[in-house]
Amino acid sequence: MTTHQPAATHGGKARTMSNNNLRKILYTSESVGKGHPDKICDQISDAILDACLQQDQNARVACECFACNHLIVIGGEITTTAVFNPVQIAKSILTPLGYDQNEFTIISNINQQSTDIAKLVDKGKNVLSEAVGAGDQGITVGYATDETSNYMPLAIDLANEIVKSATKLIEHKQFPYANYDMKSQVTIDYSVPKKPKIDTLLVSIQHQKFPSIAARTKFKNFIKNHIFAPIVKKYHLNTDYKTFINQAGDFITGGPIADTGLTGRKIIVDNYGLGAHHGGGCYSGKDYTKVDRTGAYFARWIAKNLVASGACHQCEIQLSWCIGVQYPVAFYINTFGTNLVDEDLIYRTVTKLFSLRLYDIIKTLKLDRPIYRQTAYFGHYGRNDLQLPWEQLNMVTKLKSCWKK
Repeated sequence: MTTHQPAATHGGKARTMSNNNLRKILYTSESVGKGHPDKICDQISDAILDACLQQDQNARVACECFACNHLIVIGGEITTTAVFNPVQIAKSILTPLGYDQNEFTIISNINQQSTDIAKLVDKGKNVLSEAVGAGDQGITVGYATDETSNYMPLAIDLANEIVKSATKLIEHKQFPYANYDMKSQVTIDYSVPKKPKIDTLLVSIQHQKFPSIAARTKFKNFIKNHIFAPIVKKYHLNTDYKTFINQAGDFITGGPIADTGLTGRKIIVDNYGLGAHHGGGCYSGKDYTKVDRTGAYFARWIAKNLVASGACHQCEIQLSWCIGVQYPVAFYINTFGTNLVDEDLIYRTVTKLFSLRLYDIIKTLKLDRPIYRQTAYFGHYGRNDLQLPWEQLNMVTKLKSCWKK
């Protein structure tokens, strides 16, 4: 494994002073579980999107969800021939998380897509055409690094692994007392170049009321021994790290009843942690004409294939869009000085092999399918557990052949 500091630390590394007066280079990322209130909202929004696309490939969906206490409000703009029940879809998300179907008042207030936007995007047609334009203006970013086997920054990869592992153990009834609302946070020490080490592992995991002090101790030891330790061993990292487990004390009440949730409020968790820049737009609840989502997926696909082809150790792709326009108005590749191939050649090759037209992006990545609900937690990238089209390394051979010329 070749290790490089994450892109976002270039020019502004996060530093802290240690007790022995050595300046450490520390980098932190977080992740949240499927029971987190924001992630519940993301799942509802994407489940509604999938329900529309399942019946109507040309559905235009921009769905938002708000959850607070025992109230859930679903809103947005949807134009579709699909017949679906937003309230029942929301309940289908909540029930597996342990909530009673009658525990929430669920309100749906969905409108149709603006006719002004529809004319710009679909050019007056009701189906996807080759002339389809961006659903809005925006900036989208894709990133990849060879720091890990799935081309993700190490900190966010570990943070995601922690919540994945904890969730899987809960689902298999192997994690005593635990519930689905959780947060993880991982700090990596990059003070020694190319030899990163874990500085801190932190989690807050919702739980049932402990019957005794011994049960609380058992809960914390379970996390250390059955979640932290196997992940650290898998990544061949150090074991002398600090841990913080439910540092605030009891975490019995969770989800929307404890904290307000909102679609799209975990955009950094959904992406690369702080490992790359971000354009600001969320993904969940948006159909494939919304470039916040499609443009970011496309940029990740290019960046990942470039790094895997040996062109560079890190790569960030930036695309800027204008509403109603077929092509990005700006396209930028940044390798942060890690390129092994001439940057001009990289740029020429990418623009030759990858069509930047929105219609081609949608069709090449097959984004007009109901594949989105599964991305609403554990991040949208580095997902080896899913067959996501933007994670495929299907352009590596073509790219390598260009580097050899």
